[in-house]
Amino acid sequence: MTTEQIGYHPINCEFHDLLEDLATLRRSAKIGFRDESGLTQHRDAVITDVFARDGAEYLSLTTGETLRLDRIVEVNGARLADYGESSICTL
Repeated sequence: MTTEQIGYHPINCEFHDLLEDLATLRRSAKIGFRDESGLTQHRDAVITDVFARDGAEYLSLTTGETLRLDRIVEVNGARLADYGESSICTL
């Protein structure tokens, strides 16, 4: 188990679908996420890929950054917390 994988919490499938749609459309998105220190960061970037690796899910951005999906707070005003846990995607 890698350090990144420890504590990974799968996200809601509808929110996951939103991320995949944005990656497919290649449109710029406003993304808020918690960094490894727990601080909220913001990026305006295009999501280039949504993928799984080592038991966790990630997205890559045109900034060159890779974000773990459970660290995302919101995308284009859609807050992950508002989607609930009724439909959790599993790897």
